[in-house]
Amino acid sequence: MIFLNGRFLAQGLTGVQRYAREIARALDAMEDRPPIILLCPPDARDLDLFPRLAPRIVGARGGQFWEQWTLPRAARGGMLVSLGNTGPLLAGRNQAVVIHDAGAFDTPESYGTAFRLWYRGLQTALARRGARILSVSRFSAGRIAHHLRIAEPPATLEGGEHILREPADASILARHGLEAGRFALVVGTGAAHKNLAALHAAGGALASRGLVLAVAGAKDAAVFRAGGSDLLGEVRALGRVSDAELRALYEAALALLFPSRYEGFGLPPVEAMWCGCLVIAAPAGALPEVCGEAALWFDPARPDSLGEAVARLADDSALRSHLAEAGRHQAAQFSWDAAARRLLGFIAA
Repeated sequence: MIFLNGRFLAQGLTGVQRYAREIARALDAMEDRPPIILLCPPDARDLDLFPRLAPRIVGARGGQFWEQWTLPRAARGGMLVSLGNTGPLLAGRNQAVVIHDAGAFDTPESYGTAFRLWYRGLQTALARRGARILSVSRFSAGRIAHHLRIAEPPATLEGGEHILREPADASILARHGLEAGRFALVVGTGAAHKNLAALHAAGGALASRGLVLAVAGAKDAAVFRAGGSDLLGEVRALGRVSDAELRALYEAALALLFPSRYEGFGLPPVEAMWCGCLVIAAPAGALPEVCGEAALWFDPARPDSLGEAVARLADDSALRSHLAEAGRHQAAQFSWDAAARRLLGFIAA
């Protein structure tokens, strides 16, 4: 019997929780799989999305107490699978834990001290107690192996087709005065490793072509301002957006700008490629293996190269056509069904 750690259903939606939700949905839809029971804390939401995983509420308290104390007792007699970086120490060897990246070790400036120390300590202890460690990319697998001093774990990869589940909600364009092909899109937060400050280098290329920057995820545009002045020209801060709105943004944008200097996988570029959106990115972390030849790369050590990439893409229709076609082929390599099947294969190995 496989038990799935459902703590992700009580957490906010970031890339880690997106992975967990989509893997769970793929497992729920799978006909040829072993029995799986989804164990959930009392504050879990959206259990109705996974009817064939037989969701089961266990315990009366949530959070870390639930995961470390209640969950391993509920999962006795089976293999526990945790999809979101953490798992219970008490489960010992009878568990598999997906660790998405080694950011707590590699980019400590992106995390608070308590969080960083907790992740480092817990993940090291899980490895020492014999938990089977998995990851989501070859890059992350290598970094995790280095820091936890284990053999390189297998990588499940991820998907991106979830972004096509809902029809595009183009009303977001009108609400923010965005015209198709006349804006570049950024998806992300102000975390240090997201390197959003690099976007200042694209300001001239954007402004000289009448393009604006649309930022999904940021609550305001303050993160893009330095010294009290906006170096990028016009910035539209969209805040949090729905999947339907994000699909519309991908489909209408000139390109997704993704300057992150550290990514365990890089979900937004895959979502973008599934929507036919072009990608300009820094070749950092897992992004080269995820984007392949389908992205236009810039050199983060030479900031002006981002502006040059934006200008080149805006001015070269043949390049845009080439990258769009390459993106469609690249995106097809990443699906949630394939990722879920790899996960099951690694657990059974």
